[in-house]
Amino acid sequence: MSASHTVLSDNTWLSRLDRMYFRFETVLNLVGGIVIFLLVFLATTNVLGRWFFSLPISGYIDWVEQAMAFFAFLGIAYTQREGGHIRMDMLVGHIHGRPLWFTELVSAILMLLVTLVLIYGSFLHFLRAYQIGDSSLDINLPTWPAKLVVPVALSVLALRLLLNIWGYARALKQGGDEPVAVPLIEDAASMAAAEAESVLGEDLIDSDERKS
Repeated sequence: MSASHTVLSDNTWLSRLDRMYFRFETVLNLVGGIVIFLLVFLATTNVLGRWFFSLPISGYIDWVEQAMAFFAFLGIAYTQREGGHIRMDMLVGHIHGRPLWFTELVSAILMLLVTLVLIYGSFLHFLRAYQIGDSSLDINLPTWPAKLVVPVALSVLALRLLLNIWGYARALKQGGDEPVAVPLIEDAASMAAAEAESVLGEDLIDSDERKS
């Protein structure tokens, strides 16, 4: 399952690198969001064009297929930093201190190894598409840009995992329950308090607007 996470910071080099890299991840995530917005605009234009003028967008399916790689992969490192990927916390949620950081460290190392294998395979897939001039079926749209996004986004994720490994190794060495630069799972009470604060905040805003 996916839980609510928080990332602490301080003035160490690890935390500074984490915050700097997070800005880059945020930009990539924003680009993915913009691609989704453009797809919505494209779909609306396609439907209206077909409906009013019997003139759909040529190669609409091809554009959608190529754009999927951008919004599916560009935010993967951002999600890892925020602890937003789906995971099973039933066991890990009951571990604290060094045993927890050891478990997270092993998980991050395994994730990094899998990611490196995926980078290698996806890069070969991109290279093959580029060399043979692979294109879509309808409008002959080159497929290599979309296929290049995959190893690039996975490389960004690999660097994020290296920062996670650094953070968990540091936490394992120092102990404690609040290391920096790694996503920390919030307990049920903290999650409930945050949700209540969010709801109360919205209610207060609505109340102020009604009064004004």
